[in-house]
Amino acid sequence: MMRLPILLVATLAATPALASSEEAWTEFRAEVEKACTALAPTEGETAMEVNPFGSESYGAALLITTLADGGADRYVCIYDKQTKKAELTAPFTPPQDVSMPATEDDGSTASEETTKTESHLVKP
Repeated sequence: MMRLPILLVATLAATPALASSEEAWTEFRAEVEKACTALAPTEGETAMEVNPFGSESYGAALLITTLADGGADRYVCIYDKQTKKAELTAPFTPPQDVSMPATEDDGSTASEETTKTESHLVKP
């Protein structure tokens, strides 16, 4: 009979979302933001979005730096919850302008400018 309460306590302790208070999550997000801000590029203006909870082991933030030439670099900051150290990825390749043929209503074709990235759909 004593095993059930012990098992229940162990299960709840292993579930961070149930065991953490809103105050703890707010502190976590502040830690991620501080660590990632320290790694942000100094050129341009950087906007950051911290993932509210991260994964079991890591926090994450998306950084977008607007550059003087009007372009933008996108980065991911990864924060290790255990060591409290962060790393910043290299910038993602910016979307490229490409010309694609498009069919007009009268059946003729014309070039249409569009933007292409390396993003693609995946099936889990």
